[in-house]
Amino acid sequence: MSKLDEKKIVQDQKFAASMLEALVCPLTHSLLEYNSGTQELISHKAGLAFPIRDGIPIMLVDAARSIDKD
Repeated sequence: MSKLDEKKIVQDQKFAASMLEALVCPLTHSLLEYNSGTQELISHKAGLAFPIRDGIPIMLVDAARSIDKD
């Protein structure tokens, strides 16, 4: 594993641990799930995926993409 990969994993862990405790879906106020593969915060209740750009979650409904509700 390269140093860059290790750094990304550490950044992902820091994001997941610290941000998920503070953020909720702006539409439903429900908890979010972090997807490190797509760099998104998922609101299953709203059926939306909020992007994370340069480590900053974009918590705007207009910026989110629709996902299938399970």
